[in-house]
Amino acid sequence: MAKRLAAKPLKFWILPSSQGTGLIVVILVLAFLLSIGITLITITSTGPQVSANIRSQDQAFNAAEAGFDAAWMAIESNFADEGWTSFEEHYLREPAGIDLPQDENYFRKKTDLEILSMLDQDNDGQADIANVLFFKQPFIRRDDGSFDPNYTYTVFLIDDEAGGGVADPTDALLVCIGVIGQGANLATARIEVELAVELQTGR
Repeated sequence: MAKRLAAKPLKFWILPSSQGTGLIVVILVLAFLLSIGITLITITSTGPQVSANIRSQDQAFNAAEAGFDAAWMAIESNFADEGWTSFEEHYLREPAGIDLPQDENYFRKKTDLEILSMLDQDNDGQADIANVLFFKQPFIRRDDGSFDPNYTYTVFLIDDEAGGGVADPTDALLVCIGVIGQGANLATARIEVELAVELQTGR
């Protein structure tokens, strides 16, 4: 008599579809490319602005240098003509505390624009304080011969011993502030140079 074999139940495994995996890969690649694109757009859009800021800063520094050149010539001429015998009467003393390191008005605690505002409190374009060598002095001529008000320098002398130490009227700190632009679009630069003169005696 023939034996009948019992049939074993069949088992099925359902494999995941590969179509969804491909879609995820595509989305990831697109997201990566999008992030690169946004980065490149940001870099290229801010690049010209950064270059313009650097150029304005260089021009402001050149304005400060022009102020130094003008002040140096004026000071040299004043001493040569004996109009000045020392720096004593020519230091900037106001606003009060501008030459005192411990004071809140000390010039090194102020921005360039704050200093200019302190020197011209009524904002009429003229210094309200004595002993400012040059104030918002334009120095670049236009084609018509007039000066361009967008390029200016301000220069004054500070007594570097005012905050303490032995007074020495034969030296001074020359401060030159260059300003480029008008209104809210301003760039500034500051130069500080230590000056000293040798007074001739026995004439």
